[in-house]
Amino acid sequence: MLKKITVALLTLGLLACNAEHKATAPVAKKETPLPVKVVVVTMFEIGEDSGDTAGEFQLWNERRKLDQVLPFHGHHDLHYNPESQILGMVTGIGTAKSAASVMALGMDPRFDLSKAYWLVAGISGFDPADASIGSAAWADYVVDGDLAHEIDPREIPEDWPFGYFARDSKGPMDKRPEPSGEVFALNKSLSDWAYGLTKDMKLQDFPGMEPVRALYTETPAAQREPFVLKGDNLAAMTYWHGDLMNDWANRWVDYWTDGEGQFVSSAMEDTGTYQSLLWLSKTGRADVQRLMVLRTASNYTTPPPGMTAVENLLKDNEGYPGLQASLESAYSVGSVVIDELLANWDSYKDAIPRSIN
Repeated sequence: MLKKITVALLTLGLLACNAEHKATAPVAKKETPLPVKVVVVTMFEIGEDSGDTAGEFQLWNERRKLDQVLPFHGHHDLHYNPESQILGMVTGIGTAKSAASVMALGMDPRFDLSKAYWLVAGISGFDPADASIGSAAWADYVVDGDLAHEIDPREIPEDWPFGYFARDSKGPMDKRPEPSGEVFALNKSLSDWAYGLTKDMKLQDFPGMEPVRALYTETPAAQREPFVLKGDNLAAMTYWHGDLMNDWANRWVDYWTDGEGQFVSSAMEDTGTYQSLLWLSKTGRADVQRLMVLRTASNYTTPPPGMTAVENLLKDNEGYPGLQASLESAYSVGSVVIDELLANWDSYKDAIPRSIN
């Protein structure tokens, strides 16, 4: 009996101690999410984030002083400037990585992205019929180049221009079915506003680009010094090249945008970025209407006269002729828009800027 009483008293004592401990234990403080005004979305970096050969991220990291490095369970750690509240990310190359990275960031409780503007600032191939290397294009549409049916060109009917055609259709350029991820329309008023701020900029013309431009004797736009334009993006996981593929790209963008869009830039990621932001918008964690896509020309999507598609593609693999210029254009053009947003944040926080045209 004495043993039972002793055990009971000890139990009551422990319970009392636990209760007292719980009453006096400090309550964990809930951290306030970091406010973000602009997310700069880049897709790759070549080596280190600073001090070596630059990829898409490095100029932003160095010049915007994104010195606070935040571990991220994605392709690349995040970089943040607490004063400007700019957040820089590197998604990784390809639609799958961009979609996953943007979704992971959007669901990260460390950040308040509800008012953030998203600027995709990346390099790409440009159609020489529209612009020159080093040029920068603001997009109204991003079109997916992967969701489709395909027949090998050696087996297509003789009257088909190519073997690629929309799902739920009967052949190339057949009546367009209802889109289900093949095309996304950006906020045109916002892209027009961004274009209006930057359209008269003089972009840096790097040594060595003029001889490359001069090869494109049949496309005057390709021979111009770099400039800012409006033009839409085709995102496809396959790195394609050549006149025939370029013809397909122009027709594919025209087809999916009902003639409203114009193919200019070829890249791999932007439909994935848009798709994640679209779904994040439904949760209130982000706003896809605040997405801007700026692509700059590191190379052309077709070879110059007298060179085959294979020859030019392999030459591009040795180094893009406009890489340095395209990186500089992405930073300089994108920065004009970011600086305007930051300088007038009280206005733009709650009201998305609109074109005055």
